[in-house]
Amino acid sequence: MTQPTPIRRAHGGGPAAFADLFQHRYGRPPRLLDLYCCQGGAAKGYTDAGWDVTGVDKDPQPRYPYRFIQADAITYVLEHGAAFDFIHASPPCQHDTECQRIQGNPHPDLIAPTRTALESTRRPWVIENVGGAEPKLRDPVMLCGQMIGLRVYRHRFFETGGGFRLTQPDHPAHLVPQAKMGRPIPPGHYGQFVGNFSGVSHAREVLGVPWMNRDGIRECIPPAYTRWIGHAALTTLTLAVRGVAA
Repeated sequence: MTQPTPIRRAHGGGPAAFADLFQHRYGRPPRLLDLYCCQGGAAKGYTDAGWDVTGVDKDPQPRYPYRFIQADAITYVLEHGAAFDFIHASPPCQHDTECQRIQGNPHPDLIAPTRTALESTRRPWVIENVGGAEPKLRDPVMLCGQMIGLRVYRHRFFETGGGFRLTQPDHPAHLVPQAKMGRPIPPGHYGQFVGNFSGVSHAREVLGVPWMNRDGIRECIPPAYTRWIGHAALTTLTLAVRGVAA
């Protein structure tokens, strides 16, 4: 079986080196705002990359492992977004998921209002969502678990803005069969950790989210994705800091 090729890491120092340079320049770590944070999959990756993360969600999130504020995400970013160095937003994806369309369940479409709010902050940002939302996203980059060496596909799309850009990594072929949605995972298959799936402990291990329950896993971004994005964002931010220092 051909093994996946992980995304190449950026040259010129690891995440800790970039965060240290920012700390030296400004006397504080780089601050990241995590909107629609749920149980913190995105936050874990950004924290691993060197960011000081604050999560915001309209619902209580007792499993969120970092600083948390219960608030409406759009209202909060309009009032406080400019105080952060980078903003991540994951508007609810249910509006654009296949299972919700089949069931005819109504859900708000918050991508456009979120973008408008992010643009008002004049800070770099990223909006994440599922494949069904791709037509609404502007030139998104797609990440797949195969790109980062995870035993899962789990495509997620990321629109960038505020002067921040990502380069689309190569997408390795899907050579490992995938279990059917919500079904037990046969030997030699990847899981689809959506819906009322079985194997929560296995999903925790594969995705790297040992603190999450099934509800969190269904919606989470694998932290490996945002660690890569967070590293790229720190690189961009650090280059700007070096430019100011020069």
